[in-house]
Amino acid sequence: MNYVNAVVILPDNLILQIQKYIQGGYIYIPSQGQTRKKWGENSGNRDYIRNRNEDICGKYKNGYKIKDLAEEFFLSTDSIKKIVYTKNS
Repeated sequence: MNYVNAVVILPDNLILQIQKYIQGGYIYIPSQGQTRKKWGENSGNRDYIRNRNEDICGKYKNGYKIKDLAEEFFLSTDSIKKIVYTKNS
């Protein structure tokens, strides 16, 4: 997070309004909701995990055993169970 002096970017009348609430302190201004991305969207990890979980579910439905899936995907058997037993799989 970068700090920017308000005098540099905000109009004087807005600075005066903000100073009614806080003076000489730091204030955090969050991103707008629709511009904020979810975890893993920038890096591609979200898609990778979704695809991996779909692959796990498909193999489980085709008869693979949970123990074998855990070994193949380097996950615990409990993690595999969570993936294959979710309602949306």
